[in-house]
Amino acid sequence: MKNKLFGLFIVMIPLFSACSSSSRKGVDETQFAGYWYQGKAEINVYDLQQSRYGEVRGGKAVMIFVTEDFSRKKQVKLDKPEDNRADAQKVIKLNMTREFLTGVYPYNTMLSVFTPIYDEVHSPKLTASVTEWCGQAFTQLNFKNGNYHAKQFSYFESEGDTESKLNAMAEEELFNLIRLNPDLVPMGNQKLIPSLIFQRFAHIPLKAEQATTSKKELGSNQAEIEVVYNEIGRKITIRYQQFFPYEILGFTETWTKTNGQQEVTTATRSTMQMMDYWNKNEKVYEPLRKDLGL
Repeated sequence: MKNKLFGLFIVMIPLFSACSSSSRKGVDETQFAGYWYQGKAEINVYDLQQSRYGEVRGGKAVMIFVTEDFSRKKQVKLDKPEDNRADAQKVIKLNMTREFLTGVYPYNTMLSVFTPIYDEVHSPKLTASVTEWCGQAFTQLNFKNGNYHAKQFSYFESEGDTESKLNAMAEEELFNLIRLNPDLVPMGNQKLIPSLIFQRFAHIPLKAEQATTSKKELGSNQAEIEVVYNEIGRKITIRYQQFFPYEILGFTETWTKTNGQQEVTTATRSTMQMMDYWNKNEKVYEPLRKDLGL
């Protein structure tokens, strides 16, 4: 990462935000800009109880939310958005990691989701990776011409290197829609692309599945979004604050296998800080990880 350039870019965003008008209903531009365009990322740390291989493993999950300018054509972060404003699309980006051990060896996953702030379209890009001592797997979805173009790479022979097209919203876009405004999350029966991390863990085909999405108030200004896939036995609930900036407080994933066995994964937030972490890459800043609970 070109940290100084990235930091300069974030600081420059407010200059351009005044020229933007939100086309998404429910996104208050003044409120949104006051929080998200202050030149920092929101770092959320969660206590993770990850179910894997029939046992629950303790670990950490981290969700990093930040806004940036994204290239409409190349579907990558723009290094110099001021040089090509027509190509720049403002997105809220989620980078999510999970770290846990399975016996002697570690698992590390990373998910990235780029969701437009002002354009009512699907997230143009999602990527997901799983690394452990046996090997690596990587998935990328690019939204083009009304479909997601998916590429999958894996060290497993049966999953191999594949390409496909998918016509549905990606489940993991819901995290970013909640951050924009939970009312943007579509309710009811619909086709969704299940979690890319779950798909790799479960070793199921990557395809759109029938799902039912619902919302429930929990009290204490909290609510949750629930997504249920009956055919593949997956359920995820995402708990969040009902007021802006709609912070993600935790999530629960339940997978009911064909033999009736259930695997339950939970993540509960322990820490949140706003931080320009890209400017803090020297050794002197390492104690900040302890403040985050890492």
